[in-house]
Amino acid sequence: MTEVLLAAVLAVAVLGYVLWPMLRATAPASGEISLPDAEETRRGQAVAALREIEFDHATGKLSEDDYAELKAQYTAEAVAAARAESAAASDATAGLEDMIAARRNVLASDAGPADCVTCGPRPEPDARFCSTCGKRLPTGRTCLRCRAALPADGIYCELCGTSQAA
Repeated sequence: MTEVLLAAVLAVAVLGYVLWPMLRATAPASGEISLPDAEETRRGQAVAALREIEFDHATGKLSEDDYAELKAQYTAEAVAAARAESAAASDATAGLEDMIAARRNVLASDAGPADCVTCGPRPEPDARFCSTCGKRLPTGRTCLRCRAALPADGIYCELCGTSQAA
């Protein structure tokens, strides 16, 4: 009886060991970026189609007229997809540059107590308003869109309403 129980436990352990790679989560880690295969993108599919019609034309499966028509169609599609990818990449880069500028503004605002434009330096390190004249103290942060001064804890620009990255 003990031998049967031991064999069953060993069989379950071996089965678990064999099936573990298929059962575990295969999602990429949070910091890991998974790029699509080249042929999974619109541009990659158009380029693959161009290669295929080139091969078909070279082997005599496509006539000159069909080849010229398909080549013009797939070339236009590949160019349009490449331009769309380029525009998306430049938008992502612009968004990244905005985030970097916002982070620099935050770091600059942590430099120390602000000076009132009317009364000069303030002794209170965390003051938002001047204790003498009551004017809002500059924070060193500016809006990414209109470059207006932002409050230290501002999530949105008070002038244009643009959301500010942290």
